Amino acid sequence: MTKLDGVVPWPSDLAHAYRAAGCWQGRTLGSYLWEWAEERGDRIAVIDGDHRLTYLDLAVRADVLAERLSALGLGRGDTVLVQLPNCWEFVVTTLACWRLGVVPVMMLPPHREYELTSIGAHVRAGALIVPGLWRGYDHQELAHRVRETLPHPARVLVVGDDVRPDSVDVRAMLQTDRDVEARRHRLDRLAPAPSDVAVFLLSGGTTGVPKVIGRTHDDYLYNIRRCAAACGFGHDTVYLTVLPAGHNFPLANPGILGALYSGGRAVLLPSPRPDLVFEAIEEEGVTATSAVPAVALKWMEAAATSGRDLSSLRHVHVGGSMLSQEVAARIGPALGCRLQQVYGMAEGLICYTPVDAPDEVAHATQGSPISPFDELLVVGPDDVPVPPGEAGELLTRGPYTPRGYYGVPVQNSVSFTPDGWYRTGDLVRITPEGNVVVCGRVKDQINRGGEKISAGEIEMLVQELPQVAEVAAVAMPDPELGERVCVFVRLRPGHELTLAEAAAALTARGLAAFKIPERLEVLDDIPHTPVGKPDKKALQKLLLNRL
Repeated sequence: MTKLDGVVPWPSDLAHAYRAAGCWQGRTLGSYLWEWAEERGDRIAVIDGDHRLTYLDLAVRADVLAERLSALGLGRGDTVLVQLPNCWEFVVTTLACWRLGVVPVMMLPPHREYELTSIGAHVRAGALIVPGLWRGYDHQELAHRVRETLPHPARVLVVGDDVRPDSVDVRAMLQTDRDVEARRHRLDRLAPAPSDVAVFLLSGGTTGVPKVIGRTHDDYLYNIRRCAAACGFGHDTVYLTVLPAGHNFPLANPGILGALYSGGRAVLLPSPRPDLVFEAIEEEGVTATSAVPAVALKWMEAAATSGRDLSSLRHVHVGGSMLSQEVAARIGPALGCRLQQVYGMAEGLICYTPVDAPDEVAHATQGSPISPFDELLVVGPDDVPVPPGEAGELLTRGPYTPRGYYGVPVQNSVSFTPDGWYRTGDLVRITPEGNVVVCGRVKDQINRGGEKISAGEIEMLVQELPQVAEVAAVAMPDPELGERVCVFVRLRPGHELTLAEAAAALTARGLAAFKIPERLEVLDDIPHTPVGKPDKKALQKLLLNRL
């Protein structure tokens, strides 16, 4: 696929081995659409407010849009930036791209000129697919500003009202006609290969422009199948999408695609606000949903007084940042369901605690890899494996962990070893039973006079304090020691906390004196990244302004 010659190929021997083992089954994501439509027909697949799409609707609308994207000059190996909120058009657009072999690049609604321009130029995006107005912001105008700065031609496609004459109206493109069967066969002849890139995901880093991760139809389908199996998804699954759908976690781990693959349905919400979430759970009979810890904590606080019937909810998947054992133990009882912890990354590796895991596994670990072909290696600073059970940086490789980022050979020489191990940057230890326990980030450390302190460790301990609803630990500059520990907290309603009280509690917990926080900042709300993790870059800036 010459249009995407920045993709790092899978080694041919490994590709053969993964196919022989049945990991890669020689299918494309778009090839399932009509199979699902014929098997499931009028069963509801996607719910977005008053919009309810059946599996047949999905197939027909995706094909209509695919052929009209083709008429705009887009085809196999072309890329488009998709910056849509959680809406049914997001699902149809993604599936349409896969029918045609176009590669959607999953941007997030909060992204602006910097990210869109940088990523758009990097992947040579042929179009930007955006909402009109979203939460008061004019994305259509943004897309046109970005288009004008790109070094190549690009179209602006808009999902919304008041579409400009120089934009393309996606909803008009989605109008169906009677040419269903003929269109289906025309698109079948344009299908991509299973080894083609299916989607470009963005890395979850908080500094610089996100790196671009190319996931093939082969490896992404395997990812989806294994995640769906790990979470017990089936035809009765009703999955609630509250995190941004363009993020790997709610999209395919198992997320929207896992629900559809399993014959269930996906419910889309524009926000993880507790009142909206609890209403959807009650009205749609939601059985599973995903959240980052900050979102789960807000749900726990609100559940006691919501008055909503949450009895249909079986599992909540929580991952994305550190979660203390004490808080993990409270999530299930608060929401009336089982907790499944998840540890993973858009770069590949996914770990889940089993649906029926005992508490000591579900609350104290992040589970085990979803595939028996996943390889994990825990190493020290010298890249030498650490003794079993000790903490170190996790390296991984496997049938759904690509061998490099798109188009950045220098970065790849840093992020990947010559023999294909991906350096996750996460500090973990592995239990004798094979479960992963995340201890923090290699680079998310505070250097206090030469003593390295894991921010994640401090956050987990402070999170256990009964006054604390949410916490983030950052480095505070210090002229003598270089850095000291500062914690930002959001408190539970009606509670107070002083630095002395926090220090006393952590000392009583047995924490080393040099790790005790030396500054406490109480905020009404902790800022978050687009996927719901504490925004430490924003917190560092806030701290510097207050010093």
